Amino acid sequence: MMMDRIADMLTRIRNAQTAGIEKIEMPASNALLAIAELLKDEGYITAVKAYNHKGHRFLRLTLRYDDEGAPIIREIKRVSKSGRRVYVGADEIPRVKSGYGVAVVSTSQGIMTDKKARAARVGGEVICTVF
Repeated sequence: MMMDRIADMLTRIRNAQTAGIEKIEMPASNALLAIAELLKDEGYITAVKAYNHKGHRFLRLTLRYDDEGAPIIREIKRVSKSGRRVYVGADEIPRVKSGYGVAVVSTSQGIMTDKKARAARVGGEVICTVF
């Protein structure tokens, strides 16, 4: 049984990019869908599709590569793990690579980027960082 679905998703993205694969699929959850949509809005992935197959929900992500075929996501890391949760207040939200990257934060108002969380003055659990 898989425990940390978010870590699994990040690992699938990393592995697919290492192999140069364009589309990946994984079991879906509302949190994964929210994170995937956020990555799409930030321009790290091209498309997100949620679909049902035989009663199960799945996500299909289309990864983005630059003109030379290098992955757009250079680094994607899980911050808050099941063994060590990382919570921050609105003032302590980390800046990833001086603002070039994005921290994904799970707040009381939903999953959002570090910039949106700072603007909304809400803290929460730092899920992962993307650069």
